[in-house]
Formats: sequence, C-alpha cells, structure tokens
Amino acid sequence: MTTVLRGITWEHERGYGSVAAAAEAYRAVAPDVEVVWEYRSLLAFGDQGLDELVEGHDLLVIDHPHIPFAAERGLLLPLDGQGHDDELAVLATQSVGASHASYQHRGRQWGLATDAAAQVAAWRPDLLDAPPRTWDEVLALAAEGRVLWPAKPVDAFSSLVTIAASHGSEPMREPGVFLRRDAALEVLGIMRRLAELTPDDNLGLNPIDVADRLAEGDRFAYSPLLFGYTNYSRAGFREHRLAYVDIPAGSAGVRGSLLGGAGIAVSAHTRHPEAAIAHAFWLDSAAVQEGVYFDGGGQPGNAVAWESDRTNELALDFFRGTRATLESAYVRPRHPDYPDLQNEIGPLITAALAGRLTDDELIARLDEATERHLED
Repeated sequence: MTTVLRGITWEHERGYGSVAAAAEAYRAVAPDVEVVWEYRSLLAFGDQGLDELVEGHDLLVIDHPHIPFAAERGLLLPLDGQGHDDELAVLATQSVGASHASYQHRGRQWGLATDAAAQVAAWRPDLLDAPPRTWDEVLALAAEGRVLWPAKPVDAFSSLVTIAASHGSEPMREPGVFLRRDAALEVLGIMRRLAELTPDDNLGLNPIDVADRLAEGDRFAYSPLLFGYTNYSRAGFREHRLAYVDIPAGSAGVRGSLLGGAGIAVSAHTRHPEAAIAHAFWLDSAAVQEGVYFDGGGQPGNAVAWESDRTNELALDFFRGTRATLESAYVRPRHPDYPDLQNEIGPLITAALAGRLTDDELIARLDEATERHLED
C-alpha cells in the first residue's frame, strides 16, 4: 500500500521545482511512498500562518522566523529524538552559517535548512568589469542610472536590518528599541539616497522582479541588496545570466545580511510521522542537495553543495561568491510574535522612503512596535 505525503512549498522553480524533482527521485529510494507537492505565493510564504496549513499537509517548507510560534503552539513535530539524531548531527556540521540553527527553538530542532539564503548583491558580468564593493561605489553607479533595488515593504525592512548590521548596529537587540537613533539616521540616509537614485517603482518590487529586470536588456547592471536566486545564474533561465556576490561592505565589513532561506518541517497533525521525517532528512542530505535538488532548480541549504565544483560551475560561482555574506548573516529575534512585528513595520519603512514619514516619525513607530511585539 502506498503512503502519500502531501507537502506545501512556495511558487517558484527554486521552491517547487526542487522538491518536486526530489520527490520523483524518492520513488526509487522508497517505492511505497509518494510525495505530492503543492505551492503558495511568495507573499503567502512569508505571511500566511502555519496554523492554516498543518491540518492538510504532512510536510511544510517554511520561513525560519515562524519556528518559535509554531513550536510553542504545537504545530510541528520536533525532528530530534526521532531516530535520526546521527543524521541531525551531520547536518549541523554542514550548515551554511546559522541556517541550521535558525530552525531550533528551546533546545529542539523543528525544521531542517533545505534552502540557504540571505540578502546578497547581483550584477551583470557582461555589462560591468566588476561589481561595486562599497556603498560609495554603489551610490556612484546608481547616479549613472544603472542600479535597481527591491524596496517592497518586506525587502525595505530587510535592507534596513542588513545595512544597520553591516555598519555595526544590529537592530532589535535592546528591549523596546528597534535601532538607536544615531544608527537609524545613518542607515536611513543611505536608503533614502538609494531610493532617490533608483526608479520610483522599485518601492513596489521584490527580488524576483528585480532579478527579472536585471536579466533583460542592457540598461541596469547591479543591485546591492536582494535575496539571491541561483536560477538566474544558470544558462538558459533568462536572456542574460546574473552573477551574485557578497553585499557591499559597511563600516563593520561584509557582515550582518538578513538571513533568509527556507526549511522543511513536519506537521504535528501528520498521520505518517515516520515517513514524513525520513523524507525530510533524505531531502537535506548532502548527495540529494548537491544532485537532484539543485538540478531541479533548488538553492541548497547544505554546505557540501555550496562547496561543490559542479554547482558553482553551473551557477557562475553563486555559492562561493556569496558564502562570506551567509556565514556572517544576521538572525532575526527568536520570538513567537516576531513575524507580526515584521509585517507591521515593513510598510512603514517603504512609506518613509516614499516621503510619507519623516525619519523621526519612523524611528518612534519602529521603537513602539518593537516594544509591543517583542516584550517578554
């Protein structure tokens, strides 16, 4: 009798093609298990509550900031203590930066880092001799009309965090304070200048929108902060290939990029816990990540795939070119109410960049929301 596992991921070749290809390959490993994947939009991936999804699915590809809420509400099964602890220990050593640890909460492991990502920089090697490496160089290129920047609310939020942390001030580390005023003014100065020098509609774009524009024509050549998509570095995916590199250095160096990525988790409501957990560990194993998962369009979360000559050759050194950024990435607060905080303040940041809020008004509202959402 065939066991059918139902999974939910997000709508993109990186999110869906990867796991669908792996599911097909899994039939040779476990002939009595069929894994069927559905997908939701990228917006829903970041915003939709997991409590709406766990009832009808065995496997979920999720964003790590949702882990504390899901763990404390009993929505997911812990993956430690389930007969796979040796594999879990291996995956911990194969983590790209803090990706593996970002799926932990209160000493338990609630997901596996299937996909590793952070804000990085993208450029067109056929249009530039080399990408900018400092913010002065970024702004100079932007003044020439060559730069795009995704500043939709969630991405504007991510950029604020990344720029602040790369300049030595990590947001949301003090009770009731999003970012100290002097640091906030420095970061907002950079962001406002960048907004002035990029097309107005960038305030409504996400990283996929920007990557698509960069890969077309010959007007735009660079974006300083966007979540990387290795698909755009591969031959034939778009008209032109993009290369991805580390973020522009701040005063603290190449560090502090907001950690993203995606992990696979198992619903607490699954009727097939052993089969679902076994598939999750198989999916995250080094051989699968470097092989069928990557070949299906995935962006591996396993460091073995990031170090692979094959994956780097096929993706214009995407993995080696951004590894330093991933290794020193910023991990968002581990608080059950954190996703609500991000959803609330992202639109405020974009509104400020559009001129609808002053810096002082924005800083006050960021602090108020931080205190309200992240209080103990």
